[in-house]
Amino acid sequence: MPASAHTLRTVHRAAAELRRGTPVLLRAGEQALVMAAAETVGAAGLAELVALAKGPAVLLLAPNRAAEIAPTPALRPVQGVEEAAIALRAPPGLLDPALLRSLADPTADRLPEGTRTERVPAPPASDAALALAKLGRLLPAVVAAPAGAARGELLAVEAADVLAYPLEAATSLRRVAEAAVPLEDAPDARIIAFRAADGGIEHLAILIGRPEEQAVPLVRLHSECFTGDLLGSLRCDCGPQLRGAIRRMGEAGAGVLLYLAQEGRGIGLVNKLRAYRLQDGGLDTLDANQALGYGADERNFMVAATMLRQLGIERVRLLTNNPEKLASLAACGIVVEGREAHAFAPNGVNDGYLETKARRFGHLLA
Repeated sequence: MPASAHTLRTVHRAAAELRRGTPVLLRAGEQALVMAAAETVGAAGLAELVALAKGPAVLLLAPNRAAEIAPTPALRPVQGVEEAAIALRAPPGLLDPALLRSLADPTADRLPEGTRTERVPAPPASDAALALAKLGRLLPAVVAAPAGAARGELLAVEAADVLAYPLEAATSLRRVAEAAVPLEDAPDARIIAFRAADGGIEHLAILIGRPEEQAVPLVRLHSECFTGDLLGSLRCDCGPQLRGAIRRMGEAGAGVLLYLAQEGRGIGLVNKLRAYRLQDGGLDTLDANQALGYGADERNFMVAATMLRQLGIERVRLLTNNPEKLASLAACGIVVEGREAHAFAPNGVNDGYLETKARRFGHLLA
C-alpha cells in the first residue's frame, strides 16, 4: 500500500529535525533508538539524548568512513553480508560536538592525538538511521543509543518508513505549477513544477515545443548543479550539458529536460563542496563521495519516471552519455527507444573529472 502523505511528512520532518541538531526517535518494532546527526548536534541535543537513553551511545558511520577511523575493527564483518552501518564506541569524550564532527567529516579538523575507537555490534535500524541523515543531505554519521521508557517530546519515525521514503516520495510527485518561460535558445519553452506529497523540494520539467505530442520525444535527465549550471564552474561539464541540451531541443523544435533536485549525484551541495576539497587532496569524484560515506551515485531516477508519466510520456530517446540512466529509467517502466550522445570537450580543468566518468562510471564519452 502506498505511504500516506502523513507518513511522508513525518519522515521529512524527522530529517529536518536532524538538520536542526535535534534528536529524534527511530522505531523498529518493539525497539527504538534515540539518535542525532553527528555534524549538527550540539551540547543541548547530546544532553537530551543521554537523558532519554537507557544504554551507552555509539557512533554509526558508513563502512568507508568507519574504515578510515578504525582500520582494524574489533569485530569482523559477517562473511557475505554487506553492512550498511558500522557502530563505534569511543572514550567518554565521544559525546562532544567538536569530536563528533571530526569523526563524521573527513574534511574537518584532524582527530585529537590518541583518539581511539572500538567497533561494537550495530544496534537495530542502524541502516535506517544513516538513511535518515542522508535524506537531510547530512553526512551519514549519527550518534545513537537505545531509548528508555521516557521518550520526552521527540518526534518519532518508523525505520521502515525511512527506508521506503525515496520510492514513495518519488511516486507521489504531482504537477503544481506551470508557466511559459521563453529561453534564449528555446523561445517556445514551458516550465512545469512537480512536488511530492510531503511538500518537499520541487523538481522541474522544461518542455520545449510540444514533446508530449510526439511518439518518442527527445528527453534529457539533468541533475541540478549550482556550481556548473549557475556559476559556470570549470570543474564539471554540467553547464555545457544543460545549455547544450536546451539548444539542441530548441533547434529540433521539441524536447523535455527534467531538471532534478539531486545536486552532486544526490549528496547535496554542501557535501559536494566537501567532496571537491577531498578531490583537491587527490581523490577522484567517486572515491571522494565514498570517503564522505555516500555511494558512488545516490540519485533516484523514479523521480524522472514519475514526471514523464505525469506528462503523458512513456517512450523516450534519451540524451545522455550515462548507461546507468538508460538502465535505471527502463527499470522504472519507461521505454527507452535509443540514446543520443551528449559529450563536450574537456576544458583543461575538468579533464580528470571526465576521465573518471568514462573509466569508473562507464560514461560513453568517446
